[in-house]
Amino acid sequence: MHGTEADTAALREEVTDVLEPLGLRLSQAKTHIVHMSDGFDFLGFRIQWKRKGGTNTWHVYTFIADRPIRSLKVKIRALTGRTSQQNLATVLIRLTQIMRGWANYFKHVVAKHVFDRLDAFVWWRLIRMLRERHHWSWGDIRRRFTTPTGRWLPIAADGTELFRIASVTVSRYRYRASIIPSPWQSANPA
Repeated sequence: MHGTEADTAALREEVTDVLEPLGLRLSQAKTHIVHMSDGFDFLGFRIQWKRKGGTNTWHVYTFIADRPIRSLKVKIRALTGRTSQQNLATVLIRLTQIMRGWANYFKHVVAKHVFDRLDAFVWWRLIRMLRERHHWSWGDIRRRFTTPTGRWLPIAADGTELFRIASVTVSRYRYRASIIPSPWQSANPA
């Protein structure tokens, strides 16, 4: 936490020495030394040291990296092309499978805002697909997907409803460092 870049480079060399007898090595292309405020990507997560909003305290936050979001949008675009002739129920089932798995993987990070944006993205993709397919005007969309009071209804077909990724509960990991037992002796045993 208070080390220098030289300390980190020395630690990387120690790790290299430990891995070598095991037949493993660090990839030079993937192993970089960065400051935590710059952040780094790991397994689709963006880990970064940031100031907590409204305070002067700094914490390590885990976000969704840009690459998995782009990858998910590519899959959604492939399923919801404007000229797609797939059955709407089939599209909704496949979208649900993809989005539910993706959301369950990322539900333990700062993700609520991303989930809301993806919900809107999927909804608009489906609306554009339906408008093109059926030659509907915006008035047709409003008549089919709103109640008489103007409340929007979910997009559904054959009993299959569009999965709302924003409905996934984001449950951040609790801070547990103070209760995890340490295998090292305290420097000041009392």
